[in-house]
Amino acid sequence: MTIKILIADDESNIRDVCTRYLEREGYEVLTAVDGEEALQIWHENVPDLVILDVMMPKKSGFQVCEEIRNNHDVPVILLTARGEEGDRIIGLTMGADDYMIKPFSPRELVLRVKAILRRLRLSGTQPQILPPVAAPKETIQFAGLLIHLPSRCVEVNNVRIDLTVKEFELLTLLSTHPEQVFSRSQLLNKVWDVDYYGDTTTVTVHIRRLREKIETNPSEPEYIKTVWGIGYKFEGREVT
Repeated sequence: MTIKILIADDESNIRDVCTRYLEREGYEVLTAVDGEEALQIWHENVPDLVILDVMMPKKSGFQVCEEIRNNHDVPVILLTARGEEGDRIIGLTMGADDYMIKPFSPRELVLRVKAILRRLRLSGTQPQILPPVAAPKETIQFAGLLIHLPSRCVEVNNVRIDLTVKEFELLTLLSTHPEQVFSRSQLLNKVWDVDYYGDTTTVTVHIRRLREKIETNPSEPEYIKTVWGIGYKFEGREVT
């Protein structure tokens, strides 16, 4: 099955270049020139991955991302000419999986697309690469927290919690390595499968959102602990 990717950007040269590079990899590419057209194409085709320019006419990339996230956890990459940290935090908070600042290398975009799709097991281009977490058991259970790996289902106190792809992968990685401390850079590398240097905002935002969903009191987390100056670790006694 051919993987569909939607690119929404009002700059024709960016649409054309990205389309060319992605089609070379065998992906089917759909394009939109503004936010409204992006949503229309999304509803009609339900692509496997969406690439959105933040500053688009009619509806911004932030708005499109938010509307998509209300119904689906399809991976979203945001493109922007604005590199302010606040914009990145807004995009990641709305559920974007990645963030690229213009000008960017189309080759790097392709690598990031492949990395995300590989995590979702949609891409068969590198079957030798294993998932980020290999757990012998299908279900991991702690006091008040249950994680079912095959269905990607999470329950907190017997209530099902909806997590995005990256939130689930972060939780699975941390919970299958209890008490192990991961730096933010390590989490970026293991979950996003792309080397990042310096900017760990992505991890910080996703950890915060994950805590808001699984912790009774996110400001005093029971499961995901901050190790100051280093990163994060998971605490909890597994129920057998």
